[in-house]
Amino acid sequence: MTPDSAKKFVDVHPPVAAALAGGRPVVALESTIVTHGMPFPDNAAMAGRVEAIIEAEGAVPATIAVIDGRLKVGLSPEERDALARTIGAMKLSRADLAFALSEGRTGGTTVAATMIAAALAGIRVFATGGIGGVHKGAETSFDVSADLDELARTPVIVVSAGAKAILDIEKTLEVLETRGVPVVVFGADTVPAFWSRQSPFKAPLRLDEPARIASFFRTRQEIGLSGGMLVANPVPAADEIPAEEMAGYIDAAQKAAAAERVSGKAVTPFLLARLLELTKGASLKTNIALVESNARLAARIALSL
Repeated sequence: MTPDSAKKFVDVHPPVAAALAGGRPVVALESTIVTHGMPFPDNAAMAGRVEAIIEAEGAVPATIAVIDGRLKVGLSPEERDALARTIGAMKLSRADLAFALSEGRTGGTTVAATMIAAALAGIRVFATGGIGGVHKGAETSFDVSADLDELARTPVIVVSAGAKAILDIEKTLEVLETRGVPVVVFGADTVPAFWSRQSPFKAPLRLDEPARIASFFRTRQEIGLSGGMLVANPVPAADEIPAEEMAGYIDAAQKAAAAERVSGKAVTPFLLARLLELTKGASLKTNIALVESNARLAARIALSL
């Protein structure tokens, strides 16, 4: 639960607080997909649909964000819509989450920051699109997402469509293995590649039922293993973009980023925006479909816990 020293910064939305107090299932949702992942009004519509999916499965959604220096665990519809319209919101991870709180700023929470807030509130399951990871060329840029270390330290199940395909998936898996983070692929033998159902990489672990994922997580806690778990959920077949098709788009987007000297936190939003152009909107459609699918699976895991 939230320590006393953090409570002065945290606002828990009343339906979320009631669910947590009553032991009912809650699913955390990140907000960089709202502030940085897609344009308005698509972001607002997507956020509303994802929350509705979680509710339909019998769980309570808790979209997490920082608004005017307050760490919000769960948003009202009005707060969610206002966040979707915000221009210039920060992209918050572990390094700058406290900065935004102390300076009264507004920002979307990445996987790492959302995990921190979820753990503070006592939420054990979190649905997102894709995690950050090792960027291509990291051997010279050292660009590795803080999401990977957060997965190793914070006890939250993260349901995603795998690492974003703009990343080096092989190196991302290697880092997760080194950090001792379980990577469970749901219902498949290969790791998904975000917009695509398959990659060349074998699933480290496979489970086919939400209840078995919940049991695995409980067992880790019962034997004293710290940290979280990554669940990789392949995008529905009807919505995927084949990996060989996406590879060409991703290569073109990365060359554009290099030419424009894009770096740091700006890389992922730049690449996603360029891919939206190159795929003529198909990447956004797939992105929305996979987030919705992940939310549904996360709710079922939360019910099993």
